[in-house]
Amino acid sequence: MKNLYNKLSNIVIVGGGSAGWMTATHLSNQHPQLKITLVESPNHPTVGVGESTIGGISNWLELQGLNDLPFLSETDGTLKLSIRFEDFYRKGAGGFHYPFGKIVVGGQDNLNNNSWFSKQNLHPNTPVSDFADCYYSQMAMVNTNTISETFPNFNYKRDKALHFDATKFGEWLKNNVCIPNGVKHVLKEVKHVIQDKDGYIDHLILDDKEKIKADLFIDCTGFKSLLLGETLKEPFIDFSPILPNNKAWATKIPYKNKEKEICSYTNCTAIDNGWVWKIPLWSRWGAGYVYSDKYVSDEDALDEFKKYLSSKGHTDHDNYEFKKIAMRVGRHKRVWVKNVLAIGLSAGFIEPLESNGLYSVHEFLNCFSSQMEARFPYVTSVDRENVNYGCCNLFDAFTKFVTLHYALSARDDTEYWRDIQRRDWMNVDPLPDDNGTNYWKSLWKQYWVSGFWVNDAGLNCIGAGMHWHPWGLTRQKIGSGIGDSNFYKEEMEQVTKRLNTRKKIWDFQAQGLSSTHDFLKDKFYIGDKNDSLLSKAL
Repeated sequence: MKNLYNKLSNIVIVGGGSAGWMTATHLSNQHPQLKITLVESPNHPTVGVGESTIGGISNWLELQGLNDLPFLSETDGTLKLSIRFEDFYRKGAGGFHYPFGKIVVGGQDNLNNNSWFSKQNLHPNTPVSDFADCYYSQMAMVNTNTISETFPNFNYKRDKALHFDATKFGEWLKNNVCIPNGVKHVLKEVKHVIQDKDGYIDHLILDDKEKIKADLFIDCTGFKSLLLGETLKEPFIDFSPILPNNKAWATKIPYKNKEKEICSYTNCTAIDNGWVWKIPLWSRWGAGYVYSDKYVSDEDALDEFKKYLSSKGHTDHDNYEFKKIAMRVGRHKRVWVKNVLAIGLSAGFIEPLESNGLYSVHEFLNCFSSQMEARFPYVTSVDRENVNYGCCNLFDAFTKFVTLHYALSARDDTEYWRDIQRRDWMNVDPLPDDNGTNYWKSLWKQYWVSGFWVNDAGLNCIGAGMHWHPWGLTRQKIGSGIGDSNFYKEEMEQVTKRLNTRKKIWDFQAQGLSSTHDFLKDKFYIGDKNDSLLSKAL
């Protein structure tokens, strides 16, 4: 019976864009015996503003044999070492970074995850931005706007992500990987989706009446979710109780001084009714305002966005093209139902914070292959449920992490931020973990009972940046059992000196390295005529 035991040999991907072509790349590389067809509408453009990724993209590219980044110069790409958050804690509070890679602890410095809090407790004027500077060596490169492949405590292949034009990335994958791998590209409109008596998709009818059948249909149709949502009616879980934003304005901004402006991080700035992204591509800035239309109209949000851009020196608004995007924030209850697997926006979307759009694409694909590799090409209901568990669990965990950026904010300068402050975080969570425990209760348990951050996957950076950490001065004194406060301060001062010393060493080592612009030009953009002309003009 179809619903108990299937053999996969023919897969049809519905939808192109970055999700569709990443899926075709992954499947044609990892399962070359499959017959793969990608059906793409010639009439429906993709969302097309994805420009930023996070660290997991490097693992996926390594799996595809693309970690040397042969596509970077053809996708307007740059390298990304960190994400910067500005004014999320309080308006005017400044910024802090969340770098990629591993936190540097142990070793001859004898430092642990909480050592920095001793430094801040003894020296309260220490800015929260110092946390990342003391724990991640690449911050010395970020702060000096330099890059090297061989920097101490920095793994060039692992500890970076990318900025690129997602539409160009999908096109590059299509032409350089998928078509050479034998993926069939059908540029036609899906007019009808025909189901059998059991509710499985039997075939698609295209605009020229061609019928296409498959063992597995992969839905990459974006927010439309043609197969999983519209056809199979899989329930959708709304994330608005924990994530406030549902709209965005996006635009492209030319550089004024490209050599100086290009940097190695995405900048996120909280403003009145949401936050603004600013992403350095090779030829321009990508910028956008993520907001909630519950608190501000689309027109007023655009005015807020333009006002922010003007404050940063980008005043030529009449020459900018602004694109409005409506976001469907949440996920379907399951991502693999019957013979439909949803990848990308068709499965769900968190919101742009933490650059997670393509993250769910490559991680869902990794989850699928990890489950299938030992049993391929056979699929049972157990395989489907395992993939559902893995994808949904990963998606929900990242959702909670993104939510943390709002929950820990102390802003109260607008109704948007005041409403966030009024939320009963203990009771609004639509996504309890396996045993039904509320995320915030679990986090508080870790915060208070353990008194020690063992996490180095972002929680430490966001917690420190938001002035939220378990290792305050009073607790340090209690936990250490040291009665002599002078002796205690002397011990902690030694920790502070070790942190400062290695930070100074990293800063010194970053001096004299190639600038971010020059590194990219020499490694990826040699002979770029446009860049040469721009440099002469400047």
